[in-house]
Amino acid sequence: MIVKGLEWTFNTVASAYEKIRPGDPDELYKMIFDYITLDQSCYAVEVGIGGGQATLPFLKTKCNLTAVEYGEQLSELCKEKFKEYFNFSIITSKFEDTNLLDDTYDLVYSASAFHWVPENVGYTKVFSMLKRGGAFARFANHPYRAKDNLPLSEEIDRIYGEYYYNFYNKKQEVPTEYSEEQAIQRAGIAEKYGFVDIKYALFHRTRIFSANEYSTLLGTYSDHIAIEESIRKKFFLKIEDAINSHGGSITLYDTIDLQLARKP
Repeated sequence: MIVKGLEWTFNTVASAYEKIRPGDPDELYKMIFDYITLDQSCYAVEVGIGGGQATLPFLKTKCNLTAVEYGEQLSELCKEKFKEYFNFSIITSKFEDTNLLDDTYDLVYSASAFHWVPENVGYTKVFSMLKRGGAFARFANHPYRAKDNLPLSEEIDRIYGEYYYNFYNKKQEVPTEYSEEQAIQRAGIAEKYGFVDIKYALFHRTRIFSANEYSTLLGTYSDHIAIEESIRKKFFLKIEDAINSHGGSITLYDTIDLQLARKP
């Protein structure tokens, strides 16, 4: 669940975010680079660099890459991480507040970050920034937990009801696996803002975590970080206890969706 207004939370766990958040499949980057060719003459913008998990494949094309990142600690982390790349620069700001030139960029892309930008502002700004024929790539990971271990999944649901949903005073939602229909709907958004040649793809993988690793991962989720600390500690300990009492590990089934669109 996305709780708006929590963009600041990622900045509080910059190191953990960089270490435990996953990268993306090589096949995803191949599809992007088949769609738009980048070289040292090209200019690109990454919206929401986070811990830089999606940055290196683009730097390796030798394009001139400017990242925009709201979190100061994340920004500093990535400055250090990519200091050897002279084609890299970073602006510490919200994307919607950043002055970026119109009709200048060959590619704008965002990995698991564009949902923080208001739709109308984000798509309109990207369209204006791109050159004719330039591309927008939006991709994100959607993890679905423990479908191979129903008792564990049900116990975690109960824990979420007790801690997470009570804290936010919201009706409990049943977790669902990200679908192709959702990917199609997301891809179609770009058409409303004048983009053409729209494509999408889904990629799948699994990740296995120990109880402690999984609570560390949860601690990088914005809506979990924002839970009051004493409640959050009990919440995470209950999750760890549940995992340890159901085999000692938990599997996440990731669906990564990619949407591509072009400025005519």
